[in-house]
Parts: sequence; C-alpha cells; structure tokens
Amino acid sequence: MGEDGKRKTRRGKRGGDAKKQKDGDVATETTLPAAFSAPSAEYTAPPMDAGDSLFYFDTGSKDKSSMNVDQEDKISPASYGLVNPDLQSYLKNCETMLDDPQFESAEDRIIFVNNVYAEMKGFELQLTTDHEGSRILEKLFRISSEYQIRRFFSLTREDTIRLVIHRFSSHTIQTLLLLSAVALERELHGETSDLAAGAEIEEDEDEVRTKMPTFEELLLELVNTLTPQWAFLMANEYASHILRVLLLVLAGNPIEDQANPKNSIKSKRSAKYVEERNGEPINHPSLSIQRKIPDSLAEALDQLLKTTDTSINDLVARGFTTSRVGSPVLQQMLVLQSKKGMLEQPGSLLDKCLLNLVSDSSDNARRDSALKLMIDDVVGSHFLQKVMELASPKLLQTLFERYFCGRLSVLSLHPISNFVVQSLLSNAKNERQLKTMIAEIQPSVGNLLFKQRPGVVRSLLDSCIRLRAGSVEIMNALYSGLGISSVDERKELINLLAFLMPYAEFVNADYDRLPFRIQGSLIIQSVLQLPGDGHEPIMNSFFAQAPDRMYSWCKDPSGSRIIEAIISSEHIPLTTKRKVLEQYSNKYADLAVNKYGSHIVDACWKISDMPYKEKIMIELIQREMLVQDSPFGRIVMRNCRVEQYKRRADEWRDRERSLQKGKRMFRDIFDSSSTPNKRSDKKSKKSKK
Repeated sequence: MGEDGKRKTRRGKRGGDAKKQKDGDVATETTLPAAFSAPSAEYTAPPMDAGDSLFYFDTGSKDKSSMNVDQEDKISPASYGLVNPDLQSYLKNCETMLDDPQFESAEDRIIFVNNVYAEMKGFELQLTTDHEGSRILEKLFRISSEYQIRRFFSLTREDTIRLVIHRFSSHTIQTLLLLSAVALERELHGETSDLAAGAEIEEDEDEVRTKMPTFEELLLELVNTLTPQWAFLMANEYASHILRVLLLVLAGNPIEDQANPKNSIKSKRSAKYVEERNGEPINHPSLSIQRKIPDSLAEALDQLLKTTDTSINDLVARGFTTSRVGSPVLQQMLVLQSKKGMLEQPGSLLDKCLLNLVSDSSDNARRDSALKLMIDDVVGSHFLQKVMELASPKLLQTLFERYFCGRLSVLSLHPISNFVVQSLLSNAKNERQLKTMIAEIQPSVGNLLFKQRPGVVRSLLDSCIRLRAGSVEIMNALYSGLGISSVDERKELINLLAFLMPYAEFVNADYDRLPFRIQGSLIIQSVLQLPGDGHEPIMNSFFAQAPDRMYSWCKDPSGSRIIEAIISSEHIPLTTKRKVLEQYSNKYADLAVNKYGSHIVDACWKISDMPYKEKIMIELIQREMLVQDSPFGRIVMRNCRVEQYKRRADEWRDRERSLQKGKRMFRDIFDSSSTPNKRSDKKSKKSKK
C-alpha cells in the first residue's frame, strides 16, 4: 500500500494537516490506491450512478432493505466552504482566553462568551467543519451557558448526518453530547430554565428570542435522525464514536470511567491529543457515575436497540465483529441488550454475530471455522472477550466445549487468542466450569508462567476468588508448574512466584541478582485473597525466609507490594499479621524514609493496636531528624500525628481509641449482616439433602 493508502487508515482525532477545500467542494475522504496513481497525469473520477454509494458493503445476495447501509442520496461529509480569514483571526485571538479562562467576575465571562457567539453568528456550521474552528468551538462550549449550548445543538439539526461523518464536526457534536449528558440530570430535576437571567446579552432589545428545545428534545430528535442510518454510521470512522457516546447518554451509564481508563471512550492517543491541543478534557463528576435519565430517553433507547436488532442483517453483523470502527459500537449495543434481557434471544444481534449459535447449537462446519478464525483475529478477539463477559452459563459452556476444550494450552500461548482465554477463565459461571478449566490448563501452567503468559493463571485465580472455589486445585497447578514436588520445596513458593522461576533453576541462581517480576507479584497478591486457608502456603513460605531477606523486599517496587498485600489482606488472621510486624521492629524509621518502605509503615500503622502504635511512634521520635529530612518520612510523621503526640499525648490516645472503637463497630455491623446469609445458605443445603 502506498503512502496515500497508509494515511487513509490513520486513526486519531485530527492526525495530519487538514486539506483546504474550495467553496462547494464535497469532502469524500477517499484515496486512490498507489497502483492507479500517475505522477504525470491528474486522475478524474468516473461518473457515479444515481444508486451508487461512497461506502462499500459486501451485500451478497441479501436484501438491501434489511441492512440500511445503501445510501440513496449518496451521503457525503458536510462542506460549507472556507471560513472568513478575519473571523479565523478573531477566534485565534480568543483562543488564548479560552485556554486559560480566568475572568475577574462571572459578568466578564458572560460578556466575553456572548461577544464570541455574536461574531460567529451565521457561520456556526461552517466553523464546525474547519480544523481550527472546530477545536476552538469545543473550548468555547466548556464555558458557555446551557442556553447557548442548546442553541448551537439545535443548529446542527439541519444537517446532522453529514456533520457526524465529517472529520472535524463529528468531534464538535461529541462535545455537545457530553455537555448535554451533564446538563440532562439537572434539567430532569428542574434546576435549569430556558432563559436564565443574564444568560445572554441582546444586541436588539426588541428582538424576540425563540424558545430553544430542551436537551431531552434535542437528544430524542438526534436518535430519530440517526436510527435509520445506524449501520451506515457504525461503519464510518468519524461517526462511530458519536454512536458510542449517544448510547451511554441514553442509558445514563458512566461515560468517562476515571477509575478504569480501559473503559474510556477515548484511546490513549486521542486523550493525549485532546489534552495538548484542546485544553483540559470534560471531566465533570457526573460523567463518571450512573446518571438519572428521563423515561422518554429510556424508551427511545429500547426502540433503537429493537430497530437495529432487526434491521442489521446477518452478513453485516458478522462484518462488524472484525471491524476496527464498528466493533466498539457493536460491543456497547450488546452490553445494553444484556441489561434489558435481549441478548440471547433467537435472531438477536448476538445470534447473528455468532452465526446462529444461540438459536441453533447443532454442528455447523462453516460456523466453527469462522469463530475459530475470530479467536485469533486482532479485532474479533476483543469482540469475543466482551461476549465472554456477557454470556449466560449455558452459552459460555457451549463456547467452551466447541472452541476451547482441548485447545486451551495452545490458545493460551498465542499472542492474540490468549486474551480471549483469559476472559473465558475469569468469567467462569460456576464451580463445575471452573474446576474443568483448571484441570485442562494444569499441564501447561509452567509454560504459561515462564513464557510471558502469566495473565492466564491470574484469570483462574480471579475466578477462584470470585466463586470461592477451586483453591486447592489452583495451588496444586502452581506447584506442578513451578516444579515443586515436596513439602520442603514449598518453602520457596513465595520466591519462585516473585521471580517467576522453576525450582530447579532457583536453587542454583544468585539470589541477590534475581529481578522481581511484576506479574509474579500480582499472582502472589491474588493467592493472598483466596478464600479460607488459601493464603497459608504463601505465609508458610514467608516465615520460612530469613527476616533480613524479607526486609529487603520492603524497599523494592514489586516486593513492597507483596508485603503490603500481606499486611492489608482481610483473609490473614491478625495474629499472623502481628508476627510480620514484629520482624520490622526497630526498622520503622529506616522504612519511613524510603519511597516504597513508607507505604509499609502506613500499612502497619493501620492494623496496629494502641500499644504497638506507641512503639512505632517512639521509634520515629527517637530518629526524628532522619525522618524529617525525607519527604516520604514527613508524610509518615503527618499520618501518625507525631506532633500531636509530642504536645498532647493523652489527647492523641483518646483520638486513636475513638477511631479503633468506630472500626470495631463497623466490623460488627458487617459481620452481623453477613452471618444470616451464611446461616440461610446452610439451611438451604440441609433442606436439599
């Protein structure tokens, strides 16, 4: 593929310089393959028939009317000509103020924003399709009033489809959607008004303003406009991200998950671009939580899912499973269908994607071949990961028996399909499924640990923790994989996992030169969370080590995480934790001045009783000068309230006693709430017997 072909597939918000177009030109964003380009002659496109489309879909022999992908009007991205240079210069000057909007008063901000809107009046849509103009508009929206946002949003209704498939205006529409989601909940509670006082300064006092549609009405109209062209928009690289945001807004789901960046609608590259070019992103708290939505939007979402479920045919649905552009939208639709109980109905969207596996699980060579290829596909594997998360126990068992059983070892070592295996293992639905998976994966645990695939083992551990089952089986698999064959060899378990080495190599290695492995540290932390006595093999191995060796772990990035997990684990008894604390007596000051050891001191402090806290306190005070010279030590001193102890020790003790009393009360409440459930479980088991 030539350079032009490569540039066509480049993903990102506005990668590269935008090509300027003459007035009236239509931006089709199409590029000729290198084989058809000639440097000495200008290419002239052949005339298009009335029924031709700018987007190709392999329709085969299916009925086009059932797919909504043929475009009778030849939909092309919007184009309104070049922006006036004077207006461009004015907006560039305003951009400095938008990048750092520090106004002396709210009135100054209102006047500034109103003046900007007045200058660009009549050129709004033209600016949305301009590279610099659309970027400045996004910054302007963040300090605009809700009335101004609704007014601009209503202007886009004239040419919605052509705007959402445009390279630049699509991002403007997305910003309007995000701000609409923020304002929608306030509008639902009646906290906003159509004409807020001082919201806008009129140029003509006699001018009568038209009442703007509400955010609810704007979103409903947007849904009605996009639904007939849904499959076409899913295949468009600029419109697809708008569909994802729209689905999240209609469902009231978190849009930007700050706690888990993997759930973000923006890629790392896009987020970095927004931060560098567009200023601070829209990080309103309401975008990270579940929001209330009007009943009308919930009904519109139901209707949208039902319509697309029937209108997208089998061939197009399967094409989206391996489409970099359409697959994220498809996955979001499946998540929403799952919540509404529509996922595994015969003929549903998922059924079409899996070649009717939901409705007909009989042998089908063509389906088996297609799904096996999907497991190894870069995009298709992401789709199957989502299917594993959403599948019912019956469907998951069918997928496991047909496409994974007997192949887990091979698939687990594959650079792509191993992620599908991880999703399968971490979503085991019951104890029987889990133990079957452990039994099949056990012979290859050693290869997984030592050939850069420890994530598969962690997925099994996660299921053991979630289902509270399989602890013995997974530990036996670890012993086998690490080459441990006797009880004495189990004393080195914590070392073998921390360094991810087989026992035979470890006994001949130079311990001081062994590097910690992050994945090994994470596996140990997972083992410490196993229910019942699952943590005992790790703790027995810990106490079998020399104290000085374990102390050195406290000052290592990965080793300190293991020690901190031991101290903070809810499954390890307090008496066992106190033995760990005793190993660090007279060493807390040295730990406090270390970047990683300071976290160990904080963890020890949280679980200590009053006498032991005073013991730590006295040690810190005795070496106060050393501790105060370190930034990490000063944080530890502040957390322990050393200054208060030095001035008013009795007051410090009273405060600590009240904190401990409060913790015990909460612990008793949680214990009492969980006890009846356990008793009821026992009664139910007895009744079954």
